[in-house]
Amino acid sequence: MRITVLAGGVGGARFALGLRDAARELHGDRAEIRIVTNVGDDVWLAGVKVCPDLDSLLYALAGVGDTERGWGRAGESERVAAELTAYGVGWPWFTLGDLDLGTHLARTAMLRDGATLTEATGRLAARWPLGATLLPVTDDEVPTHVVTDEGVLHFEEWWVRTRAQLPAHRFVQHGVERSRIAPAARAAIADADVILLAPSNPVVSIGTILGIPGVRDALETAAAPVVGVSPIIGGRAVRGMAAACLAAIGVEADAAAVAAHYGARSGGGLLDGWLLAEEDAGSRERVEALGTRAAVRPLWLTPGEPAAQVARDALELAASLTR
Repeated sequence: MRITVLAGGVGGARFALGLRDAARELHGDRAEIRIVTNVGDDVWLAGVKVCPDLDSLLYALAGVGDTERGWGRAGESERVAAELTAYGVGWPWFTLGDLDLGTHLARTAMLRDGATLTEATGRLAARWPLGATLLPVTDDEVPTHVVTDEGVLHFEEWWVRTRAQLPAHRFVQHGVERSRIAPAARAAIADADVILLAPSNPVVSIGTILGIPGVRDALETAAAPVVGVSPIIGGRAVRGMAAACLAAIGVEADAAAVAAHYGARSGGGLLDGWLLAEEDAGSRERVEALGTRAAVRPLWLTPGEPAAQVARDALELAASLTR
């Protein structure tokens, strides 16, 4: 069973952990999980290449992530960051832990030696038995910038320094028109038995992935059913700042509205199925009116069995579409 997931950020990492458990239970050694990951958040900082979404997934699946903060490595120290701040280098509000910096230094060395981001990610991931393969959606640089009244900010500055409190007018992925889907990511979509959209930010995580030339074509021609998991529960974005991203593109923070934003595959969009939270059961008819089959289930990604059950439900919806 080849399962391909489009994901980014903390929501994607939590879903990936649940999916790994569910896939092992349902399919054992036959389960193969590939995670096509957003790279729009990537930034060069203090001379190193930082990949926030890739690293969130890497650390979570490796079991070395800081679950209390929700980002970075567990047992972290910040001596190097303090030195960088003392020298006036980098962003003082964007703290890189010492262990985290080790990852960024290793990645940067690999890239400088000529490796693609896909190749570097594979080498970093080989350190741990992740139970999944991490695949950057593109090997090209497509940094996301945010247009605001204070000027154009890198996405990480808008997200971390301003906490998304500065209204965003639009999001721009620089260089996206010259980028292309990475060959390994394309192959993971093309030969999948199931394709899942994680409950990641629809605008700057999943939206950035979909904006890479070649991704939509790959999804449209894939034989596998495409099932999305709603990032909206009870009419609210699970990760609060995602609501600010949706507002910037004129989409309501509503489960049916996000499903409409992705569109039904039968009507030229992406979704064959959409997993709704119990709190949004009233939106089921609106989703199915789009041409997308909907299922209503608990969607809180509490670590352990609840997250695994969300993944099982997504796989079951996909199986019903295949049947």
